[in-house]
Amino acid sequence: MSLNALYVDFNSYFASVEQQLLPELRGKPIGVLAVMAETTCCIAASYEAKAFGVKTGTLVRDARKLCPDIIFVEARPPIYVAFHHKLIEIVESCTHVEKVLSIDEMVCRLTGSQKIPDNALKLAAIIKRAIHKQFDYIRCSIGIAPNTFLAKTASNMQKPDGCVLIAQHELPSRLYDLRLRDLNGIGKQMEARLNRYKITTVEHLYAANRQQLQAAWGSIEGERMYDKLRGLEPYYVKNARSSLGHSHVLPPEQRNEVGAKAVIHRLLQKACVRMRSYDLLASRISIKVKFRDSAEYKALPSWGMESAISPTDSTLRLIEALEAFWLHYPKAMHQPFSVGISFSGLVTAEEVARDFFQIEPIENEKKLNNAIDTLNLKFGKNTIYFGGAHQALKDAPMRIAFNHIPDLVVEGDA
Repeated sequence: MSLNALYVDFNSYFASVEQQLLPELRGKPIGVLAVMAETTCCIAASYEAKAFGVKTGTLVRDARKLCPDIIFVEARPPIYVAFHHKLIEIVESCTHVEKVLSIDEMVCRLTGSQKIPDNALKLAAIIKRAIHKQFDYIRCSIGIAPNTFLAKTASNMQKPDGCVLIAQHELPSRLYDLRLRDLNGIGKQMEARLNRYKITTVEHLYAANRQQLQAAWGSIEGERMYDKLRGLEPYYVKNARSSLGHSHVLPPEQRNEVGAKAVIHRLLQKACVRMRSYDLLASRISIKVKFRDSAEYKALPSWGMESAISPTDSTLRLIEALEAFWLHYPKAMHQPFSVGISFSGLVTAEEVARDFFQIEPIENEKKLNNAIDTLNLKFGKNTIYFGGAHQALKDAPMRIAFNHIPDLVVEGDA
């Protein structure tokens, strides 16, 4: 079996983009925050900060203790998305990008003579030079292997700015020095589960048969892991989008019932625009509010509600559902810390049987939504909006999720 996948993983991506744009930040420990507040955490850290133990999820106050000289900057998602598209173009100029896996990861399929180890390594060097030529402070680690999983594993073996090749004949011994958690798909809980099955090392994992891994995972994912460890590319059925949503950590001034309600209204309206861009309707809506003790900064029980609804993409209809939920908001709870909203059971209009007597009202709402979306697209976001979000128009800016790269036209804030 030859080499098939070349995996490009951009190092400390958000922090590197900031250092690329702001030379005064280069060589310094940087923590990127979703919102500039002492009560939040880092969503990214530069390698200079990582050297002190700062990582994604480190609280601001803890980051200051670990690294007194750390510089915090507020995240700028639109810029990271714009750089993302430029970087795809650069890699594409060297070889075809088969799949974009996240804002900072992509995989290229090796073909023909590219499958030869020396040629694959030369291609990796060409990609690195092309990136460095345009962006001298954005680096990537590249992994080359028989399949995507092992190529990603290889990309993690030498950071930053590394290049690692795992050949088929090196399997499985090349993996034995890794920890279980070094393998993509094995987190803390999965590791504990594997340990209960007497699987405590990668060598144990490789020695297990298909049935044992299927039992350990409790799903077909265990069998896929069996194949992935051996350099095979497992088959995945591409599922239609089943849900979408937004969540937001509240800024300090919005950590009250009024502020939380305004922010969740804004999230709902943003999610509606996004859902309509996919030509989908929601048949279920859920909301969630997380609370924290403002003095001790510890998590408290969260509150949420969920309900089935008639399939709709109407902002008005979904606001009505939100308002019905909010009547049950637990006023006696502590300070709200974050809010989230999710639409699920997504279907297309063709999948829904419409009530004849509801057709005209639905068409009128569709015209209203289209008019609002068109005006906001032409004259700027928040040109027209529903009043529930009025106190949060500057809150809940565009965010980048691991598996979702925002469309700057549909989801941008400008």
